[in-house]
Amino acid sequence: MALLRLEDVTVRFGTHTALDAVDLEVTEHEIVCVLGPSGSGKSTLLRIVAGLQSADSGRVLLSGTDQAGVPVHRRGVGLMFQDHQLFPQRDVGGNVTFGLRMHGVARAEQERRVAQLLEMVGLPGAQRRAIASLSGGEQQRVALARALAPEPRLLMLDEPLGQLDRGLRERLVVELRGLFGRLGTTVLAVTHDQGEAFALADRVVVMREGRIAQAGTPLEVWQKPADAFVARFLGFDNVVAATVSGTAADTPWGKIPVPDGSRQGEGRLLVRPTGVRLTDAGDGMRCTVASRSFRGNHVVLRLRPVDGPPLEAECAPADAPHEGAEVGVVFAADDVVVLG
Repeated sequence: MALLRLEDVTVRFGTHTALDAVDLEVTEHEIVCVLGPSGSGKSTLLRIVAGLQSADSGRVLLSGTDQAGVPVHRRGVGLMFQDHQLFPQRDVGGNVTFGLRMHGVARAEQERRVAQLLEMVGLPGAQRRAIASLSGGEQQRVALARALAPEPRLLMLDEPLGQLDRGLRERLVVELRGLFGRLGTTVLAVTHDQGEAFALADRVVVMREGRIAQAGTPLEVWQKPADAFVARFLGFDNVVAATVSGTAADTPWGKIPVPDGSRQGEGRLLVRPTGVRLTDAGDGMRCTVASRSFRGNHVVLRLRPVDGPPLEAECAPADAPHEGAEVGVVFAADDVVVLG
């Protein structure tokens, strides 16, 4: 059964449609990340579920109950914002206890629950610490403990790691996924960071201009972007017009092999950088290495073909040709996607 269901939800701000007839389900114990560029409607979606914004049409249901007219504090959801919104005048324990006091939890149970949560988020014994003494990552952990304290049936995260540096974000997102799994927490998170969403989520929802462009597991979305927008949003630049016939496509880069069963006719084609294979300059499509960028375990090459638009390729650092080198290119069908 879906814990959360949005049915045909539309939100307008004047002439701007922030959400356009959105349908979405989140099942119990599922982690769903809503991903999209600024202005795609992802934060509005979160506010609708929380009750901070009213829909112009459509319904929001929690455990099958329509939430129309239900105030924020009666929806049984937890919220954690990008800026944490901690109370600076309260210590760590006072912040985490806040929701428990609002729910009338006895003092002894408050103390037990706060100690348990701080242990879970990696801040054991921090009850008396001042908020001002905490690092950004520690404040994020306190905000998470506060949101989890009332045991919400749905936890919603709005760019939860957006203010942290990349290294800390990468560590915390792994910790969060493990924590939510142990607690069985149902999570709806919004972010613009693809890496964060794909590491955290059971299911990714990509939004564009108030609509859902694609939804699926991280692997499904990564392997088969629904269209050119999703492909480019995920960081793939090798997208061109193509006409598919059988197991090959006519493109500005010439004939490119496509997987069996690919959609036929005119459309758009994605070639992942891993599908651009380098050969000797006399073989395949002739290109010049315009630039190269070291990414740790691989090098990204920007190639300039004799004909057609530039394209990106990846190779091992030891195999990377220098800038200005002439190379040949062939394409691997397994890394080619015919887009919708």
